[in-house]
Amino acid sequence: MKAHYLDSAITNRLEEKLSRLNSLRPLPESAVKKLRDHLRLEMTYNSNAIEGNSLTLRETFLIINEGITVKGKPLKDHLEAKDHHAALQYLYELVELDKRNTISEQLIRSLHQLITLETDKEWAGVYRNANVIITGTKHQPPDVLEVPHRMRELIDWLQVNQTYFHTIEIATLLHHQLVHVHPFFDGNGRTARLLMNVVLMQNGFPLTIILKNDRKKYYRVLARADKNYFKPLTLFIAQAVERTLDIYLKTLTPVTSKREQFLPLSKLAEHTPYSAKYLNLLIRQGKLAAHKDGRLWLSSREAVESYINNRKRQV
Repeated sequence: MKAHYLDSAITNRLEEKLSRLNSLRPLPESAVKKLRDHLRLEMTYNSNAIEGNSLTLRETFLIINEGITVKGKPLKDHLEAKDHHAALQYLYELVELDKRNTISEQLIRSLHQLITLETDKEWAGVYRNANVIITGTKHQPPDVLEVPHRMRELIDWLQVNQTYFHTIEIATLLHHQLVHVHPFFDGNGRTARLLMNVVLMQNGFPLTIILKNDRKKYYRVLARADKNYFKPLTLFIAQAVERTLDIYLKTLTPVTSKREQFLPLSKLAEHTPYSAKYLNLLIRQGKLAAHKDGRLWLSSREAVESYINNRKRQV
């Protein structure tokens, strides 16, 4: 499948890692369950936090797993955590039951209904009936009268283009189109990130999380996509996909095999010809395999060697 917005080096790298993960199947059930539980919690925290939810990761854990009410935090924040976690369970079940599940307006509305079930019952799964203004952005969503038509266009576009673009590009473009139309009063971003994962998970990729720490960059590349410049957003999503692939491979690779050791750039620079600053530049350009842990970029000697070898082949 041809990539139009991602460099072939990036798509090849991701496909190779996905192939490596698939080669480990059948995956140990207990390890996979722990990974899924961890990622569901992490995504619930990050996706809600991007939209302004005040809960910490630890507080989100306590609410979901212990049923504890966190003193001083709004009830809405508690309900958002529970709703989002339940929506992710539905997402996993959806993909497992039917990997070819057709993406439709009904599916989009169902996802939205789940994440707003307890916080906005009247409008859960219902398109907005008035115009909206998105604070902090220049983007003006379509007029309310256009919303039904624009959503039908979105599904039609997907049916025509889903074999034309690479999976990660389809997931990215679908995500952008949904937030661009902004069909709901609230919950558009959370719904778009779930929808993006339907596409990725149907094609074998693990749950992909956009981190709260990357919120400013996320909004910046979305704004560039509003101007039909999709490469930065696609690279941003690809790096998020790679992070989860790395987590799965690091966790599930047998101890008898050589595991890739991920290091902070400051440490990695001590063993490579490049400075930490230059390694960071290569990562931002998508030329070096890496993933984020908190605010830190992590990469490996193997990734640097791969970059060097690719450069030699191009000379």
